Amino acid sequence: MNKNLVIVESPAKAKTIEKFLGKDFSVKSSFGHIRDLKEKDFSINIEDNYSPIYTISSDKKKLVSELKKSAKEASMVWLASDEDREGEAIAWHLSEVLQLPKEKTKRIVFHEITKDAILNAIENPRDINLHLVDAQQARRVLDRIVGFKASPILWKKIKPSLSAGRVQSVAVRLIVEREREIQNFQSETSFKVSAIFEKTEGSNIKVKADLQNRFKTKEEAYDFLQLCKNAEFTIDNVVTKPTKRSPAPPFTTSTLQQEASRKLGYSVSQTMRIAQQLYEAGKITYMRTDSVNLSNLAYNTAKKQIIEKLGENYLQLRKYKSKSPGAQEAHEAIRPTFLENSTIEGTPQEKRLYELIWKRTIASQMSDAQFEKTTATISLSNTDKYFVATGEVLIFDGFLNVYIESNDEENDNSETTNLPPLKSGDKLVRKLITAQERFSQKPPRYTEASLVQKMEELGIGRPSTYAPTISTIQKRDYVEKKDIVNEEKSYTLLSLIESNISDEVKNTKNSIEKKKLIPTDIGCVVNDFLVLNFAKIMDYNFTANVEKEFDEIAEGKMLWTNCIDTFYKDFIEDIEKAGQKSDKKVGERELGIDPKSGKLVFVKIGRYGAVAQIGVASDSEKPMFAALQTGQSIENITLEEALDLFKLPMNIGTLENEIVTVAVGRFGPYIKHGNKFVSIPKSENPLEITIERATELILEKRVADQNKEIKTFEEEGIYILNGRYGPYISHKKKNFKIPKSVDPASLTLEMCKEIIEKEVAKKSPKKK
Repeated sequence: MNKNLVIVESPAKAKTIEKFLGKDFSVKSSFGHIRDLKEKDFSINIEDNYSPIYTISSDKKKLVSELKKSAKEASMVWLASDEDREGEAIAWHLSEVLQLPKEKTKRIVFHEITKDAILNAIENPRDINLHLVDAQQARRVLDRIVGFKASPILWKKIKPSLSAGRVQSVAVRLIVEREREIQNFQSETSFKVSAIFEKTEGSNIKVKADLQNRFKTKEEAYDFLQLCKNAEFTIDNVVTKPTKRSPAPPFTTSTLQQEASRKLGYSVSQTMRIAQQLYEAGKITYMRTDSVNLSNLAYNTAKKQIIEKLGENYLQLRKYKSKSPGAQEAHEAIRPTFLENSTIEGTPQEKRLYELIWKRTIASQMSDAQFEKTTATISLSNTDKYFVATGEVLIFDGFLNVYIESNDEENDNSETTNLPPLKSGDKLVRKLITAQERFSQKPPRYTEASLVQKMEELGIGRPSTYAPTISTIQKRDYVEKKDIVNEEKSYTLLSLIESNISDEVKNTKNSIEKKKLIPTDIGCVVNDFLVLNFAKIMDYNFTANVEKEFDEIAEGKMLWTNCIDTFYKDFIEDIEKAGQKSDKKVGERELGIDPKSGKLVFVKIGRYGAVAQIGVASDSEKPMFAALQTGQSIENITLEEALDLFKLPMNIGTLENEIVTVAVGRFGPYIKHGNKFVSIPKSENPLEITIERATELILEKRVADQNKEIKTFEEEGIYILNGRYGPYISHKKKNFKIPKSVDPASLTLEMCKEIIEKEVAKKSPKKK
């Protein structure tokens, strides 16, 4: 009865903590929540003041029995789940389910998994904070109400299996509205004038400068270049002044997700998974935080590291303040637990993320970077317009020695340049002046990083919700992440060299927008329906205000049931109104009339995605349907493009006395030849497939199939095949690994059966 039981939520965390505690402590994991609302049941008693109905899932029952037994045998139980609201709720559920007496239960929290932090937590235990638990319950209950009440309306009005969510739907709205901004964007043109001068003829000392105003038309730009032919160019004045750049604060959850995306190419969920591994291994502090504060220990260690590695002139200790008024979930920024370790052992991903965190933390306590910026104004003798040349020289690198912050708009023109010595009254020699047509830029599409930044800016969600929200909207197929290729664009370039003005039409290079978030057709339709029928929950301010109310609940300033009650009364009215509206499906867009049949043509969301339809159900003949192709959208498809889809299936010729047909199925376009089916590559238009190209694809597939088959026992339905990851056995639509030591071609029927039996025995379900 003298053993101490410590319960944490993660096996990795348990393993790390166990190293710091003596033989009188036993550390066990709850593997997250041990109970929750039922997955497929509403599980909220509205009549009983919105009380949640919790249940222990079947896969946790054995674990709960083991924890109960361990808790009874222990003299003291220490609940050591994470220090945020979710962690507090896990501790509360454990105390309730395990029926832990208050006198033998202690709650401990720590911001980092180090020996000092753990021992300090044990010396300073506290009770479970029920205000934090209530805040977590409020979020859980509110999200369950929105999901379970609004989703069935989507099933009825649009299609089955859709879902609405308090945060996820607002995140989708941001992406849909940005995409429509881009589609409706009207680019404006202007002419930017740039010049290259020399200090003296043939000196090769170049001065680059830009005219301070742009011209709206080509004619205006041409007239200005004509003026420049006979103009004298003089340095009007030169201003040199010092400037500085300060380091960014240490990482919060949001800024870590953004920088890891820009610098390392990690998705938001990938960043959080790696950070969780680093935290549980005791290498970084807690990774869900919106605080930029550092502990005194961190300040002192950073100071020592900077002085030792770089010198005192690189040291400038700073205390940062969080911009977020609701920064309640943690007390410190994300930093290495031991700043003296600039590198760690671990996976390549862990090493890279750790190095990023270390650099950002150290840089935050370093001196400003010092620059000298020079601005020279160049006047023309025959006009009041003027050129400006700027140069920047790095005088002292400061924090840039360690870390440079990234942004989404980085480009090749961001490098600093230097100017030669210049003084007022100097005459310059014109070498080249160009007027290049420029186009105003459409708003940028969101990346995962910039979406997190926008959500944080609007107060939508909290550090713990960014990653799951962005993952959910992609899993639901409301949003997809892809690279966008911007095709080349023509532009006019006027060039004045000596006394000649040339007029050329040039093309921009193809550019690629990488990993951009694009709304799908279903995402747009669901968003429009929710905005129309549930304006309150789709309002950005409402979502942010709810987060503030959760903060007030966590501080004990508001009852969580009052928050839910105020929301529910208005929301249930919206649900009833939306359900009573006509049964007409939403998201349909009329395109026009089919000239052949005279029937209406429109596009809509079908069971398996976006489809075009000719005719309606009330017609004497059944309507015809055709799936939209990759790259087509119900938002902008034309009547002609939709009618083209009905040309499939289409016979394009014969091969080996069998008809070859091009068609479109649930999984995309394909070629049918006899009883064989061949997929058409996504990059090719099925309407443009010729019999020659179809023959190539059919023969390629035939060769691939022949190479795939190593051996068959057809009477037993057993096939030995070559797969993407090596040879395997196929039997009754299931695949079985072949041991690496075995030659697949030498397998007999009996050997195959033995491998299958062993694999089946291994995979037989065992209750955890």
